Amino acid sequence: MISPQEFFNLLSDETRLRCLLLLQKKKELCVCEFSLIIGSNQPKISRHLSLLRISGLVLDERRSQWVYYRLNEGIQTWMQQVLTATFENLKDVNPYQSDFEKSTCIRNENICAT
Repeated sequence: MISPQEFFNLLSDETRLRCLLLLQKKKELCVCEFSLIIGSNQPKISRHLSLLRISGLVLDERRSQWVYYRLNEGIQTWMQQVLTATFENLKDVNPYQSDFEKSTCIRNENICAT
């Protein structure tokens, strides 16, 4: 399990924070969805998601050519509380609010099915 210092270090990066808050909202997203929502290239998003996966904060699942990520429900309670509180306090603040709006549009387009 990661230390509190490692946890907060992971949260200190804007891209990783945006990914975690998107997962808090949407429960599961594909790398291509993160890339379109955040507006960053897939290799950069994949690097950040890899760090989150190695830390144990997120889990991944390959489905055909796509890799989907979700929050690890087995993380320590205090970590989940921090993520929940962060989400609740930032959900109406940009860029997070904009990310959530884009995520709804992108999910409705089902871009990963093609």
